[in-house]
Amino acid sequence: MTTPSVALDTHPDVEGFFDPATHTISYIVSDPATGIAAVIDSVMDIDYAAGRITHGHADEIIARIKDRNLHLEWIIETHVHADHLSAAPYIQEQLGGKIGIGARIMEVQETFGKIFNEGTRFQRDGSQFDRLFKDGDSYMLGDIRCFTLSTPGHTPACMVHVIGNAAFVGDTLFMPDGGSARADFPGGDAGQLYDSIQKVLSLPDDMRLFMCHDYGPNGRDIRWETTVGEEKAHNIHVGGGKTRAEFIRFRTERDAQLAMPKLILPSLQVNMRAGEVPTDEDGRPMLKVPVNGL
Repeated sequence: MTTPSVALDTHPDVEGFFDPATHTISYIVSDPATGIAAVIDSVMDIDYAAGRITHGHADEIIARIKDRNLHLEWIIETHVHADHLSAAPYIQEQLGGKIGIGARIMEVQETFGKIFNEGTRFQRDGSQFDRLFKDGDSYMLGDIRCFTLSTPGHTPACMVHVIGNAAFVGDTLFMPDGGSARADFPGGDAGQLYDSIQKVLSLPDDMRLFMCHDYGPNGRDIRWETTVGEEKAHNIHVGGGKTRAEFIRFRTERDAQLAMPKLILPSLQVNMRAGEVPTDEDGRPMLKVPVNGL
């Protein structure tokens, strides 16, 4: 595809909310001229050992939107997260808005529908979401034209959302000293991830990039904003002209050493349903643990 024109002179307001339990950054993105807003990559709190779900992180975002008199139109997931649960339906219930994700969610639903032995009640057509974005799709956030970039590799449905001079990269990239996301989940591919990162790095050098996660490598303070130029020059996994072959070799060796995320089992079951917790035949919220399934 041809990348749509980038409006570097358009500056959305971006406010990040860091969740220390999952090292996730959620965002309120808004058009200063109209007060129209989007929430990107929200978090629902879970005490997995106790089987208890709460909404403190989402309530903070909801309160902030109300305090700023913003109107929520979009609730966007950059991908099906494997390390935290989405609060999208909870936020939608409080504030409205349309829940959107990449159109390749259907591939993720098919893969994990089998792993979790989901029955016919679980639809694998993306119908749980209000909007399925394809590569190069555009939409409006108030007066700001936004567009999407399909960036598979971490998962098939990963997408970057470009909103004015700000791009929200999900797990495709981390901060320059954090590198990149793993590519060993079902449906992941290190070569595709490298190609997707190059697509992001083809955006203008001054484009602001906002991360979905940060872990404070080497004890530094948590950060979540950088630029395309900084990533191209300094990213420890892909910067400085590293080749596709070098990246694939490094990423494959590195991923083989990584443990599964602590919340991968509840996260996948919930997030492939647009944030809804699955229920048993009696309608009770219930999560599964597939033995030796991942």
